[in-house]
Amino acid sequence: MASRMVGVAAFGAAIVFAGAALTDDAPKLTELSPGGADACFGRVYDAAHLKAHAHQKVARIFFYYGHDPVSRPNEEPATMSDAAYNGFLTTTVRGAKKPEWAAGWCNKEDPSDKASGIRCGMECDRTLASLKVDNKGRLILSNLQPDVYLDAGAEEDLGKAEYNKQALGSEDDNFKLDPMPAETCKAEFARIDPIDPALGDPLRVRLKPDQPFCFGRDYDDAHLKSHPDQLTRSIRVFRGPVELASFAASGDTANWPDGADIAVSVTTRQKGAKVTQTYSCQGEADQWRCAASSKMSDFSCDISQREIFLKRGANGTMMLANPNNAVAVVDLCSKAAEGKTKSDDKVYRLQPMPQSACAP
Repeated sequence: MASRMVGVAAFGAAIVFAGAALTDDAPKLTELSPGGADACFGRVYDAAHLKAHAHQKVARIFFYYGHDPVSRPNEEPATMSDAAYNGFLTTTVRGAKKPEWAAGWCNKEDPSDKASGIRCGMECDRTLASLKVDNKGRLILSNLQPDVYLDAGAEEDLGKAEYNKQALGSEDDNFKLDPMPAETCKAEFARIDPIDPALGDPLRVRLKPDQPFCFGRDYDDAHLKSHPDQLTRSIRVFRGPVELASFAASGDTANWPDGADIAVSVTTRQKGAKVTQTYSCQGEADQWRCAASSKMSDFSCDISQREIFLKRGANGTMMLANPNNAVAVVDLCSKAAEGKTKSDDKVYRLQPMPQSACAP
């Protein structure tokens, strides 16, 4: 199924627009930003307008030109590059609780022609929108594609009915947006993924390259009775002496957590069998993406595509997830792992524990 190209990271599901926005020394489009500052344009449609335009799904629309109004410190430190995005679009359709958004690079269609229009391009040679500022300073936003928030080829993948449901409407184009304070756009983009103060620092800050950690959870009989398909009785996620030594020997602290090894031990409810699997991690948006490693298993098997994701949870907890195949409860290089390893063991909320609780 085609996925929406949103800017919110989820456990291995979302496609993230990475990188920072417009660099401070990059040339500005003076039509959008005469003084060189970040510029905001927007419009909120009232009930009368929407009633008169039955095929317009968009109820709120904002365009921001300048520095990234969406991203915030996470597992992947912000970087500046000449190829960074400088145009950001967010729309909220009728009945939606929060906006969707997309980003692109905005440049003159013909740099040699002062009267040339502006095109904002996206990944895969797609167009985000065409822009023009009228004599009243309003932004005319056109050429907005119905599938701007969908993957390329979504119509074929989804089928016509589902595509029409997820795509924008036939009247969602040629928007006339009023200039607004930059803070108005920032507040609108903040609605996409509100900051939860309870989450605290990202894992790359909370967990240090040279320090061990241990997170885990033990499930009692009452929980297991209410989750009959869950195989996990207890779980531990940790970095101990072996993992610390591995990173000290070959890791790069400047790129932490890329290359960090972690170990995951799972004790099942079936005869108390315990399985420990090593994973190698890298920072990706607001999570760690960790691929199964052969360091503690038979090197003859290919387990590089078996992944888990770590994400900060509220109040110092850690979320661990494998939404595709569940967390491994067998040695991933054993014959038992040749088939499906699915169970009701996909998402865990883990508490910090003393290192002794993660001892082999």
